[in-house]
Amino acid sequence: MDDSFSDALLESLNGPLTDALADPSAGSNVMAFLLVAGLGLGMALIYVPLRFYLTLTARSRRLKLLQRIRRLREELAQPVSNA
Repeated sequence: MDDSFSDALLESLNGPLTDALADPSAGSNVMAFLLVAGLGLGMALIYVPLRFYLTLTARSRRLKLLQRIRRLREELAQPVSNA
């Protein structure tokens, strides 16, 4: 029972990924995929927070600009007071 379990465990651990990592020339497709997937993950981890931050700051600037425009319009609509 123990022998069959350890054999099954060894077979499951010795898959195509392990072979590619052991001998990179034999599994170039797997290594290329892992490289591209890793780069994509890295780019996503940088791009998503950066895009979120830039979107929030752009909305904040836009809101401040609109509020300033409203204040200037209100000031222009008021009559000039003589002091």
